[in-house]
Amino acid sequence: MKSLVRWGTTLGLVGSTLLATVFSGNAPVLALPDQQITEKLNEVPVFLITNPQGVPLTRTLPPAQNGQKSTTVADVFMNGQEAQNFLEQLRKQKDPKLVEMVKTLQVKPVPMGVVYQKLREDRNKPDRVLFALQPGQQDLQGAITLLRQKGQEVKGLIVPVFIVQSADKGYVSVKRKSNNQEIVPLFLSQKDAQGLLNQVKKDIPKAEIQVVDIEGVIQTLQQKNDEWLKQVTLVPSSESLEYISKQPRTNAPNTVATPNLKPNNAVTPPTQPKK
Repeated sequence: MKSLVRWGTTLGLVGSTLLATVFSGNAPVLALPDQQITEKLNEVPVFLITNPQGVPLTRTLPPAQNGQKSTTVADVFMNGQEAQNFLEQLRKQKDPKLVEMVKTLQVKPVPMGVVYQKLREDRNKPDRVLFALQPGQQDLQGAITLLRQKGQEVKGLIVPVFIVQSADKGYVSVKRKSNNQEIVPLFLSQKDAQGLLNQVKKDIPKAEIQVVDIEGVIQTLQQKNDEWLKQVTLVPSSESLEYISKQPRTNAPNTVATPNLKPNNAVTPPTQPKK
């Protein structure tokens, strides 16, 4: 990601207005209740750079040539360590004003559902802050490689989601060992999805990893009326959970741990998330 300084933008701290560039705020009648979508998203932590009061760091983009106003943007990182690395790079800048401002900044984990709800609340506000998702670079490159190997288009991929599926059996479902609940896991980490694929490959030879985008998943939850969507569970990356486990408890979001999963028979959904 380009540095804020190299972009020549203005840095500042603004109030907690969240996400307008990640999810579409103009959803039709919801297929799943909005609360259920929020709960699914709350399984996944994202990472903001904030001051001690939790106010996010923003950058100001210059006005477009069509005369529109300048835009205030904040970054939402999918990878906590990459957010930390970005903050460390800011602290190395020689601009005295910048150094003083970033001195007290921190990486703050936030449930994605909180971000989603704030977007829904602010979607019609003209002065809302736009938040841009920054995908984990390793997972993004892995997703691009998988798509190209299958001859699929990479254009428009924001944050990849990895699903284990079979051409003849559909998405592979699993059961949580804790409560035996059957779910369809959507992994935010290619490595974690590969772990499930390795487990099921013997019994489901045609199983492979499908790549979709987080925005397409959310739009599917908003728009489709399919029973299997109730089983869809977003699985946070093991790296994100490990990063959070090393942080002070007061800095951790209200997210659940990685589900303890065991392979189950595959299920065939009638509709797939947007590619």
